[in-house]
Amino acid sequence: MKNTPPSPLASEPEPASTSLSHLDERGDATMVDVGEKDVTSRRAVAHGVLRCSPRAFRLLTEGANPKGDVQQVSRVAGIMAGKRTGELIPLCHMLPAASVSVEIEPDASLPGLRANATATVAGPTGVEMEALTAVSVALLTAYDMLKAVDRGMTIESVELVEKSGGRSGEWSRGQR
Repeated sequence: MKNTPPSPLASEPEPASTSLSHLDERGDATMVDVGEKDVTSRRAVAHGVLRCSPRAFRLLTEGANPKGDVQQVSRVAGIMAGKRTGELIPLCHMLPAASVSVEIEPDASLPGLRANATATVAGPTGVEMEALTAVSVALLTAYDMLKAVDRGMTIESVELVEKSGGRSGEWSRGQR
């Protein structure tokens, strides 16, 4: 029998609730009713990385990419996607008042891009999915704009960095 290392999830603390909120008593997928939840100020920040070849990195930093300004187009795509998360992710609530911002910075040490998205809303449910969707689509857009030069790019480390608001309160990646 092969010796397999324990799952990284095995060492994580148990969440406050051990039941999955999107399943009913029969185990069927269902939309969570947030109608009775308090409206609070909520915020989430997500991060991700795109690694590319030195040639692709030069094109994006020198503004010489034939498809245009990679950072600006990717930023707008991320914002648009974050605002439409409820249409993209099944059972995710629509948050039309959500604010989404995306920052994209070249990083020569990768080489590639680092993207951060912040989503905020005053509502009955969180904006973690909006922030994660915004980062993911921003990086996918950068990939699309650079793929003619480098099809071997990777999108890595898309993760929630922090969240605040709601019943579960404050959380940050360093708190585990």
